[in-house]
Amino acid sequence: MLCVIFKFMPKNKGKKNKTKDGKTKFMEPVPFEERISKSIGSVMSLYIHTAIFILAFLLILLGVSTEKVLLTLTTLVSLEAIYLSILIQIAVNKNTQSLEEVEEDLDEIQEDLDEIADDVEDIQEDIDEIEEEVDDIEEGDNKRDNEVNIKFKNIDEQLNLILQEIKNLKK
Repeated sequence: MLCVIFKFMPKNKGKKNKTKDGKTKFMEPVPFEERISKSIGSVMSLYIHTAIFILAFLLILLGVSTEKVLLTLTTLVSLEAIYLSILIQIAVNKNTQSLEEVEEDLDEIQEDLDEIADDVEDIQEDIDEIEEEVDDIEEGDNKRDNEVNIKFKNIDEQLNLILQEIKNLKK
């Protein structure tokens, strides 16, 4: 039965993928076990199996020994069940491996997010320090402005005193 299914199995062509610049790029070819799984799980496989079972029972009507037909059919079905269980286990193993790879990717992404969060905290601390320094500079500027204003007042008062004395001397 599997031989008949292999005939209808998809050809091993690499998957086509268009790149951003419009060129066609071939990806890796589909593995053999994946092609078998796809062909066995298809509607065509259902039709083929149904036809084989009908033919087996028609053989009995055509005079072939019932024991031989049932023995052959049972053997074929048993072998097919063994191969199907192997294919299922291959698919499970492949999915498990794929999930492990996804889990590793998620762990790496989580680590990257943690590093980014640490960097954001460092940047926030730097911003806070810069704001404090700006405040200190503004306070220093205000103090200097006050000191300059006081000095100007002192100079202005001294000039006024000098002018007073000059006026007094002129009198």
